[in-house]
Amino acid sequence: MTTLRSESLDAGEPASAGPRVGVLALQGDFREHAHVLSRLGAHVSLVRRPEELDAIDGLVIPGGESTVMDKLSRAYGLAEPLKARIADGMPVYGTCAGLIMLADTVLDAIAGQESLGGLDVVVRRNAFGSQNQSFETDLEVPALGDAPVHAVFIRGPVVESVGPAATALATIPDGRVVAVEQGDLLGTSFHPEINGEYRFHAYFLRKVRDRIADRASA
Repeated sequence: MTTLRSESLDAGEPASAGPRVGVLALQGDFREHAHVLSRLGAHVSLVRRPEELDAIDGLVIPGGESTVMDKLSRAYGLAEPLKARIADGMPVYGTCAGLIMLADTVLDAIAGQESLGGLDVVVRRNAFGSQNQSFETDLEVPALGDAPVHAVFIRGPVVESVGPAATALATIPDGRVVAVEQGDLLGTSFHPEINGEYRFHAYFLRKVRDRIADRASA
């Protein structure tokens, strides 16, 4: 399996002994996520084929185009194995399009579009307008501590409703939900991977490590 560490980090840097985390690399800003996870101590691999899921303990689904990711995941035979791993409890973090992929319901899905599901939420795609309407704001995220999270929104989705199984982690000033979690699943409407805000990735890695520990003690 090709690891990002061998592709983009310093050639002399040793491989990490941290948790094995994959980044779905069908489309979108997967390299940015992989860089962040590597810097936080994870052993990172890029996932494009079903058999590569067997070698990871957690997965990040990046931002990009949710419709393209959906089509490619089905074309490459990844969709059903991904759903099975999610149902089995694999920790997954989705940003922007990744949040759409994890949502149980997508209100404005195009004809034939499917999601992987797992998060008991209803989302709306491109809720903040076109790319030239991108914006940044500070969010209060108590789960990550007292310091606000600086969030970058680029054609992001919004969580229209949160079901009883999920929990809202952050809202923008008008009250709309932009970060959620449900057990070992995590989703954000924004892109912490592009502005040095690594606390969501660290929070996700704690879920991965806890899951590994739970399985080892079972």
